[in-house]
Amino acid sequence: MSAKRAPVLVVGATGRQGGAAVRHLRADGWTVRALVRDPGSAAARELAAAGAEPVRGDLDEPGGLKAAMDGAHGVFAVTPDDQDAEREIRRGRAVVDAAAESGIAHLVFASVGGAERDTGITYWESKRAIERHIEATGLPATILRPVRFMENHTIPGLPFGGITPDGVLRHLFDPEVPVQLVAVTDIGAFAALAFADPDAYVGAALELAGDELTPEATVDMISRYIGRTITYERADAAELALDTNLARAFASQRGIWRADIADLRRRRPALLDFAGWLDGGGAAAVAAVLHESSTAG
Repeated sequence: MSAKRAPVLVVGATGRQGGAAVRHLRADGWTVRALVRDPGSAAARELAAAGAEPVRGDLDEPGGLKAAMDGAHGVFAVTPDDQDAEREIRRGRAVVDAAAESGIAHLVFASVGGAERDTGITYWESKRAIERHIEATGLPATILRPVRFMENHTIPGLPFGGITPDGVLRHLFDPEVPVQLVAVTDIGAFAALAFADPDAYVGAALELAGDELTPEATVDMISRYIGRTITYERADAAELALDTNLARAFASQRGIWRADIADLRRRRPALLDFAGWLDGGGAAAVAAVLHESSTAG
C-alpha cells in the first residue's frame, strides 16, 4: 500500500489549523481521518463533506486514540491552547504515545512560534513540553511553529489582536516594530508538504510566517482594503501587569518571532503575505465582523 493510500489522522480537525490540514491533505491526494468527539455533529458532517472520514476519539481516552490511528501512515496533531497547561501537556503526550505505540511513520505537530526559546509563557512552554516528549520517543516527526495568525483580526472580542467595533486594533507590540504573521491555510499547506516529502521534513522544526509588518502598517493596509479607518493602540503597562504571560512575552519584545520567510516562500511559492490574505477573503471577513459588531444589540 502506498503512503497516500494509508490515511493520515488529523487531531484537532474541527479547529482552524486542523481544518486547514484536512483541506490541504485531501487536495494532495491523501486519505484523511478526522478525530472528533461526535461523528454525528455538524462539525463532523462538514469534515465529511470536505472528504475526510470522521472517527470518534477523545484526547482524554488513549485507547480511542490508538483505535483511530490503527493502520494510519501519519498523524497531524494540534492541541488547543489551554488555561490548564498540565492538561494540555497530558493530552499532547497521550497523542504522541499513541502514535509511537501504533507505529506511525510520521507525526506532524503544530506547536507555536517561539516555543523553543525561554519565554516563560505558560501556553508556549506547554507546547515545548510536548515537543520534548516527541523528541524523547524518537518518533519520526516534524514540528511546525506558526506565529501570530492573520485570522486573529477576524475574531470579535479578542482582547489583544482583534479589532474593536469602533475600529481599533489593540495589542502589546511597539507600533513601529515589525511583527510576523501567518495565514492559517499555510499551516495546513506545510503539513501537507511535510507528509509529501518526509526526507526533507522529518527531524525539521520550522517557524511559520508569511509576512512581517509593523502594527501601523497592518492597520493602514486593513483600512485601504475595507474602506474604513482602523487605528492601532498599544496596551499600557497596567494591562500588562494583569497578565504575567503577556508581560513576559511582549514587555521586552521577547515575543517577536523569527521565521525565515524567504526560505519558507522557496518551499511554498504560494505562501500568503498579508495583502494576499486580505485579497483572498480576509478583508471581507474583517469587514463582516466589524459590521456585525456595530449592529449587535
